[in-house]
Amino acid sequence: MVRKTAADFDPELLDLFDGYVHGQMDRRTFFEKAAKFAVGGLTATALIDSLMPNYAWASQVANDDKRIKTEFIEFPSPKGHDKTKAYLAQPTESDDKLPAVLVVHENRGLNPYVEDVVRRTAVAGFLALGPDALAPLGGYPGTDDDGRKMQRELDRGKITEDFIAAAQFLKAHPKCNGKVGVVGFCFGGGMANTLAVKIPDVIQAAVPFYGRQPKVEDVPKIKAAVLVQNAELDKRINAGWPAYEEALKEAGIDYTQYNYEGCNHGFHNDTTPRYDETNAKLAWERTIAFFNQHLTKAK
Repeated sequence: MVRKTAADFDPELLDLFDGYVHGQMDRRTFFEKAAKFAVGGLTATALIDSLMPNYAWASQVANDDKRIKTEFIEFPSPKGHDKTKAYLAQPTESDDKLPAVLVVHENRGLNPYVEDVVRRTAVAGFLALGPDALAPLGGYPGTDDDGRKMQRELDRGKITEDFIAAAQFLKAHPKCNGKVGVVGFCFGGGMANTLAVKIPDVIQAAVPFYGRQPKVEDVPKIKAAVLVQNAELDKRINAGWPAYEEALKEAGIDYTQYNYEGCNHGFHNDTTPRYDETNAKLAWERTIAFFNQHLTKAK
C-alpha cells in the first residue's frame, strides 16, 4: 500500500474522519459526507480505507528486539473489572530498579501501534506497561472499528479504575524504583490527565498527547509535572486548552505545552495518514527527556 500523508487529503475530510473515530457520527453518515471527496475514479470505500490504520507500519521496535523482554500479564483491579491484562516491557541489560511508565492507548484498545510504543518506552530505559481496557471483553479485537465499539460498551468508571490499578501495580513492581509516569494518546491523553488528578501520590510525570483536559476545579489536585503535546489543527482538543493552562498556572503546577504546527489529532500514530514523522519524533524525544528528568534523576 502506498503511504499517504495528511497533505493528500482535504482538511474537511480529515475533520470528518476525526469526528467519526470519536463517535460524533456513525459509519453510514461518515461515508455519506465523505463521498463528495471521492473523485478521479476513486470510490468512497477506497478513500475511507486509505485513512484507516496500516499496522504493518507500526514496528519501530520489533517484538523480538534483544534490547528488551516483553510479556503479557494479568493484574488485579478490585474496583474495576476485578482483573485485567497488560503488555509489560523492560530493558534486558539492567539489573537495577527502573523508573516506570504507564502507556495508555486510544479509544480502541491495545492495538499494535500502542504495543510498539510500550516497546519504544522500554528501549529508552523504562519499565513500561500498556494495559488493554478491552481485556474484560477479550482484548483488542484486531480492527479499530470493532475496538471502538467494544470500548464504548464498557463502564467508563471501571475503565478508569483499571488504569488506576495499573499505575499502582507498576509502582509496587519489584523492578520499579518507586517513580511512575504516564503517557497517553487521545483517550489515553485524557486518561493521563485523569490519573494525575486521581492518584497524585503515584503519578509524578504526565504526558497527555492531544487528550481531553480535566475539570478546572480538579487541576489543583495534581502533583505531577505535566507535558502537554497538542496538534495545531486539532480544534476539538485545543478548545479546552486555554482554561486548562490558566488552571495549571493558578495552581502553580510545573507544566510545559507544545502545539505542533500543521499537525492533526493523532499525529504521533505512525499507522495513519495523520502521522507527521518530523513532529512525532520530536514529541517523542521531548517525552523521553521529560521522563528522564522527572523519574530518573534523584530529587
